[in-house]
Amino acid sequence: MNRRSVTFLSVTQFLHHHLLWFLISAYTLSAIWPTAGLWIRNVTFGEFQIFNENLRVSLLLILLATLMFNAGLGVKTSHLTSLAKKTRILFAGLTANLVIPMAYIFLVTLVMRLWYEPEEAQHILVGLALVAAMPIAGASTAWAQNSNGNLALSLGLVLASTLLSPVLTPIALNVFGEMATEEYQRVIHNLAAYGSGTFLGLWIVFPSLLGLGVRLVTPEGQLTTFMPFIKLINSVVLLLLNYSNGSVSLPQAVADRDYDFLAVTLAITIGLCVTAFSSGYGLSRLFKVDEAERVSLMYGLGMNNNGTGLVLASLALAAYPRVMVPIIFYNLVQHLVAGGVHEVMGRKVEDRKATSR
Repeated sequence: MNRRSVTFLSVTQFLHHHLLWFLISAYTLSAIWPTAGLWIRNVTFGEFQIFNENLRVSLLLILLATLMFNAGLGVKTSHLTSLAKKTRILFAGLTANLVIPMAYIFLVTLVMRLWYEPEEAQHILVGLALVAAMPIAGASTAWAQNSNGNLALSLGLVLASTLLSPVLTPIALNVFGEMATEEYQRVIHNLAAYGSGTFLGLWIVFPSLLGLGVRLVTPEGQLTTFMPFIKLINSVVLLLLNYSNGSVSLPQAVADRDYDFLAVTLAITIGLCVTAFSSGYGLSRLFKVDEAERVSLMYGLGMNNNGTGLVLASLALAAYPRVMVPIIFYNLVQHLVAGGVHEVMGRKVEDRKATSR
């Protein structure tokens, strides 16, 4: 390996290991200097028609499709063969991933009726609805692998929720719409129609399957060579997406100095994230699975594909920029909680090693 390759690999690993801090920096930059982020959001490459729908191809959607393609490319097919043995826990995980957030958000809507600003409560509801309706994040597999989780189960949760998203996401959004006031019920139902099978199928499912197809026909040696490059692209694309989407909502939130809105949104978002991770732990106890599967369930149920949620919100809900604040918060909080779970699991492994000596 030459010096240039070693330097490139070092940059990739540094960016990957410190991604959370880069995300925080991207959001901070979007609040202070949103100009470039708004420009990225407005770049388009024309329109085309599919299934009698006019779809505008934007840079945001190209970036989103790139993330999903790389996610499919990163799936090791050897892990897929063992998924047939895990259908029961896989189905339970997907069900809990929908039902638990719905129950939490329903309780939040009841409590937030006491909030002095009803409009803010609805913004939080719509943002959380988008978080909960999105498929499971591909990043959950990386966290599961780092924590010695069951990678087959983790990949199964990501793939199944992604492939089913054209059906499950509109259903979930319509359910959340019933919790909202009349105006925001229309907003969520319109969002469900916008994020229909065509949108999710074209920009989420198709790129994922395309990446998986490329993985199947590409020799493993070539993939091993290119994967550091793919990881670097993923990190850069993720940062660009979050910077651009943060540029829509964060400058206004900072300018308004509405700190109570930000504080209550952060508190509710943390509650949802902790509840989702805890539901994975509870489900593992219910099914009496081993620790590796428990880890995968916790990451899978706790981490959602918020990149898709942010893109969908920025395209369909430009008139409601505050809706993105809960999504942005969840994107950060889920990595912080995942880091906490990783630390706890690491200590357990160390304790076992010390006991066995």
